[in-house]
Amino acid sequence: MKVVILAGGLGTRLSEETEVRPKPMVEIGGWPILWHILKIFGTQGFDEFYIALGYKGQEIKKYFVELPQLSGSVSVDLRTGRVVSESQNQDAWRVHLVETGADTMTGGRVRRLAPMLSDGAFMVTYGDGVANIDLHALIETHRRNGRLATVTAVRPPARFGGLVLDEERVDHFTEKPQAGEGWINGGFLVLEPGVFDYLQGDGDSLEVTLLERLAADGQLSAYRHDGFWQCMDTLRDKRHLEAEWATGKAPWKIWKS
Repeated sequence: MKVVILAGGLGTRLSEETEVRPKPMVEIGGWPILWHILKIFGTQGFDEFYIALGYKGQEIKKYFVELPQLSGSVSVDLRTGRVVSESQNQDAWRVHLVETGADTMTGGRVRRLAPMLSDGAFMVTYGDGVANIDLHALIETHRRNGRLATVTAVRPPARFGGLVLDEERVDHFTEKPQAGEGWINGGFLVLEPGVFDYLQGDGDSLEVTLLERLAADGQLSAYRHDGFWQCMDTLRDKRHLEAEWATGKAPWKIWKS
């Protein structure tokens, strides 16, 4: 199953980083968050990716063009300029880097990829969120329900710890729980080619134009993910993910090396 990564947004809420690079190239533990996302998919057997580019897309192109040559040890012949990688990249991915417009909205980016995705169901996620999601369970849920789309529903982590009160006395503190407001769209969607009938142009939003209309037509299922999920929306989120990675036990790191 093909995988689409939406990687074209401006990332304005993370402007400290995104003034010089697109958000998917902001690093966690020395690796772009985009690499972390691809590892989540690749570890579970999905290896063909369509990266929908927009803002500073050339930086993402440059990264993937250079990655095979710069992985592991490298030999350089200074007389000819020939560069040879001495070790093969362990990630056998096929990555299509597709320009989808600087100002195109999320749904419009998916629509632009329609000619490449018309042969069956495909997955879509955002280029700034990680999770320890079971992708095969997600696909099983999608197929069981037989609808045009399935969204992964998550409970966002609360930003602060809680206080448990006994009238005016603090009984104890709690760790940062998942927010109690309910479920939100966590990305990691499965879509059928029939969704393209709902998308008309570059100004279409994946969230409003597509998902809300699918829900109104009874064509949207939900896969509930109770495990770890975190988007990198702000500098605070980035620092949180960095701290998780530094422990050596980042919850979304489902690969061995």
